[in-house]
Amino acid sequence: MREPFEFTILKEDSETWARVGVIRTPHGEIPTPVFAPVGTQATVKALTPKELEELGVTLILANTYHIYLRPGPEVIAELGGLHRFMAWPRPIMTDSGGFQIYSLESLRRFTEEGVVFRSHLDGSMHLLTPEKAIEIQELLGADFITCLDECPPPLERDYVKEATERTHRWAERCLKAHRRTDQALFGIIQGGIFPDLRRESARFIASLGFDGFSIGGLSVGEPKEKTWEMLEVVIPVLPRDKPRHLLGVGAPEDFFEGISRGIDIFDCVLPTRMGRTGTLFTWQGKINITNAQYARDPNPVDPTCGCYTCRNFSRAYLRHLFKAEEILAPILATIHNVYFMVNLVKRIRQSILEGNFALLREEFMASYQRRL
Repeated sequence: MREPFEFTILKEDSETWARVGVIRTPHGEIPTPVFAPVGTQATVKALTPKELEELGVTLILANTYHIYLRPGPEVIAELGGLHRFMAWPRPIMTDSGGFQIYSLESLRRFTEEGVVFRSHLDGSMHLLTPEKAIEIQELLGADFITCLDECPPPLERDYVKEATERTHRWAERCLKAHRRTDQALFGIIQGGIFPDLRRESARFIASLGFDGFSIGGLSVGEPKEKTWEMLEVVIPVLPRDKPRHLLGVGAPEDFFEGISRGIDIFDCVLPTRMGRTGTLFTWQGKINITNAQYARDPNPVDPTCGCYTCRNFSRAYLRHLFKAEEILAPILATIHNVYFMVNLVKRIRQSILEGNFALLREEFMASYQRRL
């Protein structure tokens, strides 16, 4: 990786592709595997930066599309960059905005030059080119930035092939446009659910010498079995000494599947989004705290959890807060969910170091029922 970045592998699992490492950045070290909460608009919803640090978060992901539209990268650069703007002292990753533009559907059009899209805020028209995506992210000043890509529907082979090849050409343009030496640039691998296209994409992107690799297009509605199958195609092609990021995937059970196949970084809106609606993660599966069965329940959300919420409040109290539509409800729920995710990945990391990853995986999957 470019200076002052460094990725060191500390241990590899003997039975899977799981591994433990550390990424050194200008804003501190990131032990891997790692889960990065998503701060879509330069904030992780319902949590302060101080709370994130106390929860053990070492990396967050911010969204280029949303920040570009509001307040704008020039404003953030003028105010000292994204770290200072949001008062977050640790590492930040930004995506290119490609996935958010993909999700606009009727409001965007992909061309060789870039993607033309209509803002969901005010209807204004914009052209995002590979060069513009890099310029925006360099203004923001994140530690890890990503190439502009085209994320196609996973099942339409002709479209997937065309989009993947365009992603490759855009990756070359992003590399040429990248100037800042204090930012690591990740290339994005596409290819839908087609093994040959995935393998071809991994080989091409790996050949360009990126600082790390993001695997995209595997959180857009395809069966989870296909996600894991595509990782088994891609990972052997990628350089061992570069970090690997699985874009937008981050359910608890996904950590075990992804890590066992060599993934180092996960990001997902799941813990914050579900927390705001009263869905909480526990070692025994998900629970909907608004259900009537918790109205008089004196127990914490998860008796095995050490988060602030579980140490101080009952299920009955959280249910009351949600029913009363109190602001504290999503705050306490999000604290718990982020703590659960971050510490689950920490436990996985420790299990790899101790040589009992398979045992932890077996215990968790037997206990985790995904019940509501």
